[in-house]
Amino acid sequence: MKNGKPKVLIGVALILLSIGTLFLVLFFAKTPQNLAAFDASRAYEDVLWQMALGPRTPGSQAHTDEIKMIQEELKGAGWDVKVQTLIQDGHQVENIIAAHGKSQEPIVVAAHYDSRLSADQDPDPLLSTQPVPGADDGASGVAVLLEMARVMPAETADHVWLVFFDAEDQGNLPGWDWILGSKAFVASLNQKIHAAVIVDMIGDKDLNIYREEASDAALTSQIWETAANLGYAKQFIDTPKYNILDDHLPFLEAGIPAVDIIDFDYPYWHTTSDTADKVSPESLKVVGDTLLAWLAKQ
Repeated sequence: MKNGKPKVLIGVALILLSIGTLFLVLFFAKTPQNLAAFDASRAYEDVLWQMALGPRTPGSQAHTDEIKMIQEELKGAGWDVKVQTLIQDGHQVENIIAAHGKSQEPIVVAAHYDSRLSADQDPDPLLSTQPVPGADDGASGVAVLLEMARVMPAETADHVWLVFFDAEDQGNLPGWDWILGSKAFVASLNQKIHAAVIVDMIGDKDLNIYREEASDAALTSQIWETAANLGYAKQFIDTPKYNILDDHLPFLEAGIPAVDIIDFDYPYWHTTSDTADKVSPESLKVVGDTLLAWLAKQ
């Protein structure tokens, strides 16, 4: 009987160890491997360096520097990168396209990187001719794509193109129209695209992403369901609200399923107050996590 108690204790310890091991196996089996990979702080740093360049308006030095820095970040993450130079509506546009594999039918995940030439929605008329800094409207989408590029597993990345559109945000200004980069990109396609996901204005601290009304309904439902499964139903609101003129439209017009992920309830839209302090790292992570988890299932 002297050895009975130690044997019992050892047996109990082994049972507890087995239960703990089983719990960990089940936990990690149910937890997307990509979920913990998206680094919100690093993504926010991508917003800050873009803002440090100044407004990335077409034709500016900041615009040129942005193209260079996006390429460097993507190449450093192991992606093949090219700059697509095209003419659309009389303007030169420079789209940045990153591929990881040679998929014959890739999923396009895209954001625009230009910022607006004129803050025409600014409440101060004296500031309305100033350029928009573009922290949420431009830099936030770019930041999410760059962090995704760093952490996306190869088996997922091999069927994804990350695309950074030029000249999305200049409509209603003299000589300009909206979404020039995406129009040129879709018109130049010589292969099939499985689907397109646009991220735009997704860094707002009070993140409210409603279903965009023109977007493909089935594709929208997949992404919103993924967000809900991750605990992000509060940010991805399963209700239609806006019909947005954005970079998803050329894809839809070409018969390609596309969705616009956008928080249009942003009070600093097209004003000089669209600055980095309005952007939340946590909001960037909500969108990044959701897209990584959705892409992993495609």
